[in-house]
Amino acid sequence: MLDHVIITAKDLDRSIAFYETALKPLGIVHALDYDGKNGPEGHPDLKGFGRDGRAFFWLKQGDADARAAHTGFVAKSEADVKAFYEAAMAAGATDNGKPAARLYYDPRNYAANVFDPDGYSLEAVYKSWQHRPA
Repeated sequence: MLDHVIITAKDLDRSIAFYETALKPLGIVHALDYDGKNGPEGHPDLKGFGRDGRAFFWLKQGDADARAAHTGFVAKSEADVKAFYEAAMAAGATDNGKPAARLYYDPRNYAANVFDPDGYSLEAVYKSWQHRPA
């Protein structure tokens, strides 16, 4: 399990606006800003996104390298996957796979894929077993 991911954004304000819109259907919000001056020397400022009081996806200003990361966000339903896709596209994403079953990965996998404004690969994934009682 991961605690956090940090990606660089060429235009930080544009990326903040994009992620505020694209991640809203997944219940992920712009939750916290970290002032790098409070950390060790040279630590960058960070813009944190998360849910339930916990930031786990961070942006920092810099040279974006879209080849460096693919991020998959957990969705709670197929409807949330579709809402993520529609919100991301409305916020300026590029299509990389419309909402659909991705049975070649897992027989319970339903996902949508987009590229953010810097070209990073993003995915919203719902696996039907996620919320079934044990």
